[in-house]
Amino acid sequence: MGEKHLLYEVKDGAAWMTLNREDRRNALSLPMIDQFFEFLDMAGADDSVRVICLTGAGGKVFCSGADLASSFEREDHVAGARKYAKLLKKLASYAKPIVGRINGHCLAGGLGLLLSCDISYARDDVKFGTPEVSVGLFPMMIGHLILSNAVRKKALEMIYTAKTISAAEAEAMGLITRVVPAGELDDVVRQTLGAVASKAPLAIKIGRYALAVAEDRGFDEALDYLCDKLGEVVETEDAKEGLMAFMQKRTPDWKGR
Repeated sequence: MGEKHLLYEVKDGAAWMTLNREDRRNALSLPMIDQFFEFLDMAGADDSVRVICLTGAGGKVFCSGADLASSFEREDHVAGARKYAKLLKKLASYAKPIVGRINGHCLAGGLGLLLSCDISYARDDVKFGTPEVSVGLFPMMIGHLILSNAVRKKALEMIYTAKTISAAEAEAMGLITRVVPAGELDDVVRQTLGAVASKAPLAIKIGRYALAVAEDRGFDEALDYLCDKLGEVVETEDAKEGLMAFMQKRTPDWKGR
């Protein structure tokens, strides 16, 4: 495969994907995005993987966004953006939940990866920001994700001024799940990965996709659709097993069926 811009490891039911360009501030490259597609397909096909954990190598920067130097060496400057947008689409419709371990500063396109996570924990000293307008660009694709997750007025202030914000501010405006002291980050992430991995995988798969679809529908249509998807979940073997285990006061034996 050549240089490993992204690392992959499965442990305790979680597939860890680690951005591995510490010397380039874990900037997104086209090879890294290609490896993302490969590893997401690999984890999706592995029944032992119940959850994805996304993090960065080193402890300074989680992801600084696109590798601008590499992008502008290409004749088609938008090629990388198109591939990145394709990755964001795949993450949005992915079958397994994604947890972000934000162990360094998160900027520009890195926010797209962050906001693609269902749950995200950030170390209390990291900074977040969209510096694109400072170099004559604009956070187009990630802007949609930002406005879908964060308080609009706060988000626009960050985007238009290109100022960085603290982890506490990022939590307050809805960009991350929770700020965690540096010494507690790994324990919090491991506990959440273990909790998610222990739950019904098929129910989470159906539910994650259903919620994503319902967000784009009107209230009445969304409730009707979600009611139908609940019926689909109820008919699974795992739902029957979960109810039986509850009544028998034992741990469920999930089959993913």
